[in-house]
Amino acid sequence: MCSAFRTMVAVVALSALVGGAPPPLRVCSDPNNMPFSNRAGDGFENRIAELIARDLHRPLEYFWSPQRRGFIRTTLDAGRCDLVMAVPERSERVLTTRSYYRSAYAFVSRGGRSRAIRSFDDARLRNLVVGIQVTGDDYNNPPAAQALASRGIVSNVRGYMVYGDYSKPDPQRAIVDAVASGAIDVAVVWGPTAGYFARHQPVPMAVTPVAAGAPATSPFDFAIAMGVRRDDRTLQQTIDGVLVRRRADIRRVLAGFGVPLL
Repeated sequence: MCSAFRTMVAVVALSALVGGAPPPLRVCSDPNNMPFSNRAGDGFENRIAELIARDLHRPLEYFWSPQRRGFIRTTLDAGRCDLVMAVPERSERVLTTRSYYRSAYAFVSRGGRSRAIRSFDDARLRNLVVGIQVTGDDYNNPPAAQALASRGIVSNVRGYMVYGDYSKPDPQRAIVDAVASGAIDVAVVWGPTAGYFARHQPVPMAVTPVAAGAPATSPFDFAIAMGVRRDDRTLQQTIDGVLVRRRADIRRVLAGFGVPLL
């Protein structure tokens, strides 16, 4: 009997002795937020959560909630789940795991890469209609708005709510659809959203990670980790172990969804 099989048998036996199956891995997630997650389990965060649960031999359970302001407070902090799949690596709201990918905002445009916008210093931006993701009406919050405004590019900028029309499937895709249809010329979109929805357009699309240039008023690339409650160091270390063991599998999932990886 191999050592791995003996270990598995021992775990099963111990579970039986202490009164049953291992506890579920409870994940808080958005039910309508492709390419990240949806209730059908189609998103890359769903796939990675499944991978982690299999590695830990634990059943996977979800608590579904739209990912809006107050999400952590009403889900993880309220005890409705134990794990949130995507938070900035150094988030102060949760205890973070090691990062499992790093991505960047990207320019999305029609056509091939040879003529793609790569920097906010590209002079063509002054004469193009530029779409950006916003979370409010003042356009002051996203890094793209700050980068464009610092270069005097304001009147030709159009805002698309980052949450989109939540009554419809795939609410974040509207900004990429607008580029494909010609409603706008170029958009600055968070990399995973850009890469996934660009793949689902009827015309060729270029997705090019932002080169912020200098001076950069805000970062454009971010390391993404998972979050647990601040007192749950045991689960943090457990998840860290899975992220190390399954790093190659996770990268394959991300690549399969078109996530631009740095």
